[in-house]
Amino acid sequence: MSATLINTFYQAFQRLDTEAMVACYSADVQFSDPAFGSLHGQDVGDMWRMLALRAKDFSLIFDQVRADEHGGGAHWVATYLFSKTGRTVVNDIHARFVFRDGLISEHHDQFDLWRWSRQALGASGVLLGWSPLIQNKVRQQALAGLKAFQAANA
Repeated sequence: MSATLINTFYQAFQRLDTEAMVACYSADVQFSDPAFGSLHGQDVGDMWRMLALRAKDFSLIFDQVRADEHGGGAHWVATYLFSKTGRTVVNDIHARFVFRDGLISEHHDQFDLWRWSRQALGASGVLLGWSPLIQNKVRQQALAGLKAFQAANA
């Protein structure tokens, strides 16, 4: 059952069907990744809605789905144009999930933010993407984008 939930989530993601993705989450879901940091509840769904709306030349593959009744994981790769620079990003991500009452209650994505910044930002990402200063700026911009999206869609 839990592997089915992960497959359902990523199949919806492949279609950019954010409402089907969000339906896989508990209302109080906790999410984390290197770009957005920690998000909770409604912010998680809004993040996916924003990213799907901005998606250009998007594709996603996933594999290595594993799960038991408590949690699971998967590997996924998203390819897309980063909207701010028009540069192609291939983001290789490992996800970990915790389940509660048949839904995802925690979703933690892990990827190399420096590798992402080199692809998304070009020369500045190559030179400075490893630094906490640039990584914090990426997080601040991601969260500011989310807040602006939420305000525009309230």
